[in-house]
Amino acid sequence: MKDRLRVLFCDHLSIMRGKYLPHSKIGDGSTRFCRSTFGVHYDKDLLNAPGAMTYQGLPDMELVWIHDDIRESWDASTRIVLGDLYDDDGAPLPLCPRGALKRAVAAWEEKGLTPKVGIELEAFALQANENGELVPYDAPGGVVYGTGPFSDPLRFNDRIWQMADRLGFSLDMITAEYDSPQFEYTLTFDDAVKAVDDIVLFRLMAREIALEYGIVLTFMPKPIPEAGGSGMHINFSFTDASGGNALSSGPKGGPEHMNDLARGCLAGLIHHHKGLAGLIAPTANSYMRLQPGSLSGYWRNWGGDHRNVTTRISGEGGAKARLEHRMADASANPYTAVAAVLHAARLGVENGHPLPPMETGDGFERTDAREGAAVDLKGAVADLERDTELAQAVGEELVANHVFMKKKEVQKTRDLEGDALRDFYVYFI
Repeated sequence: MKDRLRVLFCDHLSIMRGKYLPHSKIGDGSTRFCRSTFGVHYDKDLLNAPGAMTYQGLPDMELVWIHDDIRESWDASTRIVLGDLYDDDGAPLPLCPRGALKRAVAAWEEKGLTPKVGIELEAFALQANENGELVPYDAPGGVVYGTGPFSDPLRFNDRIWQMADRLGFSLDMITAEYDSPQFEYTLTFDDAVKAVDDIVLFRLMAREIALEYGIVLTFMPKPIPEAGGSGMHINFSFTDASGGNALSSGPKGGPEHMNDLARGCLAGLIHHHKGLAGLIAPTANSYMRLQPGSLSGYWRNWGGDHRNVTTRISGEGGAKARLEHRMADASANPYTAVAAVLHAARLGVENGHPLPPMETGDGFERTDAREGAAVDLKGAVADLERDTELAQAVGEELVANHVFMKKKEVQKTRDLEGDALRDFYVYFI
């Protein structure tokens, strides 16, 4: 059988949507989808969301890809590609998350800087018991930084690593996390769009490989209430015209060696902290994770080598200088989340927002910060609506669609708890 082509985009809910197409489509190409996909919720409820045109005939949008972006996939008879979405008039679709990231990159490139991104993903492994109920994967010897069969008896992570190597994903690390059966997957730095393309395909690959072992690998923020949460840490830096790291002021890193660019980025992230939550921690389940003292990016603060602040400054300098934003989780669309963080950082540089002092508290029993993110999705969406500067930067139509869908989500999940709340999300994230 000739290779077929699997064409994909990552939608407003961070769900991968696509089609299988015949071998003849392997090249520059396009295909059409219903634009009102952007009005579909997790429970398949079709809503009249802004931009989805659900009550305007459910028209087409077009997914366009280029040959050079086509890759091998983990299915031996299938090639795979991500594309950009356009409306029926051939203009970029404002709702397209990948397009939103490209706009964020372009805004930095106008300053002569190219954003570089590295993403850390955390996930829990679940499996069905004899009654068909999802329960934690049986890894009784799992410990933080665990490796080998005690942490992963089925060795499904070995298969993920082998396939990642074969397909050219630049893995930096796989390890067991603090709460067994939780795992962390980190890809190395790359240009922002390439890095996010890689992370959405890696995440899909990991979930589909794990499923072959009977494992539901979920990146939702807190699938097990009594365990810790899973984040999507966004590490970023910039290269300048000479190819150097623009965040670096020399061979040493850390707060005492920050340059003006780093300070401006931090100030923007602090200024837009509450609005960011509505975009990058965007589910009801996110606020089970996003709590004080949980290493989750709750507090409106920053620090050095400190895992209980929201933006962490690497102690490494030179080429490895970077900022790590720790609030996002993978229920967010990674394109939208990275775009939002890059825009917030840029707005800090451009608008000269003040940078408060560095956090000196431990983040458990004491913190200098007196303001955090909202305590629930309803509050976070309200904060996002108030942050018109961030919404305009990310894309007003995209944010309007997001706000509408999330207000509906507040209603849909209001009476859900425990397994019912988990199951609202778990098969999609």
